[in-house]
Amino acid sequence: MEELVVLVNPQDEILGLMEKQQAHINGLLHRAFSVFLFNDKGEMLLQKRAANKYHSPLKWTNAVCSHPKSGETYLEGAKRRLKEELGIETELSEKFNFIYKADVGGGLWEHELDHVFVGNYDDDFNLNKDEVEEVKYISMQDLDNEMSENPENFTEWFKIILEEYKHHF
Repeated sequence: MEELVVLVNPQDEILGLMEKQQAHINGLLHRAFSVFLFNDKGEMLLQKRAANKYHSPLKWTNAVCSHPKSGETYLEGAKRRLKEELGIETELSEKFNFIYKADVGGGLWEHELDHVFVGNYDDDFNLNKDEVEEVKYISMQDLDNEMSENPENFTEWFKIILEEYKHHF
């Protein structure tokens, strides 16, 4: 089934719908959300994208990143993708939103009005292997070290969103 994204202007007013891959080829601004999850030790959950993803396969990124469906709120979309990708449910709170544009290779662009949510989770996962290769928790210090030593191992948007996250906290 064709997956559509919600095209918007910078004020988050809906301009229409477009097939997801086409929106990424054209670099058009669309709605997105990102979820940062932490355990009780304050470590951040990272997911490694599945090998079959059409862009950025086998790269580490935050817990969940995706797009709300038409008629779905950002929070509803974030909770849906937590269930679909990681097989979990947890409370989330929205922390901020911002617009970014990132070249993700292969002629594809992420140009998103991204709403960033934060939550805590300390239980088991039921990973959807079509979406997620593996997950791990990492301290912020170790994450900073790993990102500076091996930036190619991380998604382009995660690098941008993580920097924006740090400015807010």
